[in-house]
Amino acid sequence: MTTLLPDFDGLLDWPRLQEWIIAQPLPGSGPVTAIERLSGGSQNNLFLLSRKDARFVLRRPPKHLRANSNQTMLREARVLSALKGSAVPHPEFFAACADETVIGAAFYVMAPLDGFTPIGKLPGGYASEPEWRRAMGIEMVTAAAALGAVDHETVGLRDFGKPDNWLERQVSRWRTQLESYRDLPNYPGASLPHVDEISAWLERHRPAQCRIGIIHGDFQFANVMFHKDAPRMAGLIDWELSTLGDPLLDLGWILTSWTEPGDPDVGGRKPAVEPWDGFVSRDVLVKLYGDLSGRDMSDMPWFFVLACFKLACLLEGTYARACAGKASKEMGDFLHNYALWLMAKARQLAT
Repeated sequence: MTTLLPDFDGLLDWPRLQEWIIAQPLPGSGPVTAIERLSGGSQNNLFLLSRKDARFVLRRPPKHLRANSNQTMLREARVLSALKGSAVPHPEFFAACADETVIGAAFYVMAPLDGFTPIGKLPGGYASEPEWRRAMGIEMVTAAAALGAVDHETVGLRDFGKPDNWLERQVSRWRTQLESYRDLPNYPGASLPHVDEISAWLERHRPAQCRIGIIHGDFQFANVMFHKDAPRMAGLIDWELSTLGDPLLDLGWILTSWTEPGDPDVGGRKPAVEPWDGFVSRDVLVKLYGDLSGRDMSDMPWFFVLACFKLACLLEGTYARACAGKASKEMGDFLHNYALWLMAKARQLAT
């Protein structure tokens, strides 16, 4: 007798899904007998599925699909599959399904990670041992350098992004994104300061060349998992923004999530995790990346400014949607304040 499993308001179609799972070369055998909805991710859905002798995680888009939801799922699956055997800590990929008739959307299945996402107050040894917190930065940068070292062409990702004129396209790309919010009702137009100033600085100081590779696209505390019993990274998660570009942008993204004396006092920003003492400095992170990658890090300030600028432009989108009543006012205000800090940090770096 098959166990009656919840469909989570139509997110899962069990008869079809059970057939698909049984037909795939997944760990274990037989039908799924238990399911748990996992937290994490503001848009996509994660479910821990259990069957005889095995567990695995299913990831699918929201119930109300966006224009690119299915494509994004399959891109995530593609990059995770390509990373198999690499030094990048990531969830092991098992299988993907592009057939939307199975559960109403594309989805993929991967191995579960044993760990936690460090947001807010840290647990266990991470809270009590400064050396554990020191190791967190080292682990994140080591993972970023490992990802940057993967040859995207060798692993079959030659067409995963648009590498041509990547440096030249960055400022116009994210300014266009910012300008698109003007069409949303009640959004106060130019609500981010220093946009022209930072744009001009980025154009004037653009590096002479870049190195194209795989970038995660959102490398921050919310998208990494650490083991609970030792200060080691369990995996880099949420690959929906992954593409091709210069991997130094991932390091810049990490630097935006860091906190140091002298950072702008804007927007009420606090450290991403607590306690913060024990974390190494941004300079140590940059040097470590250079040592691991063998890259000349003299252009790193440009990538740090670009990361601040790009992230501010992206976060402002939620604020614009909140102004239009399409997102919560609380979240919109929080992310707008963070965007204000990012622009202040970019201006500080650019002077």
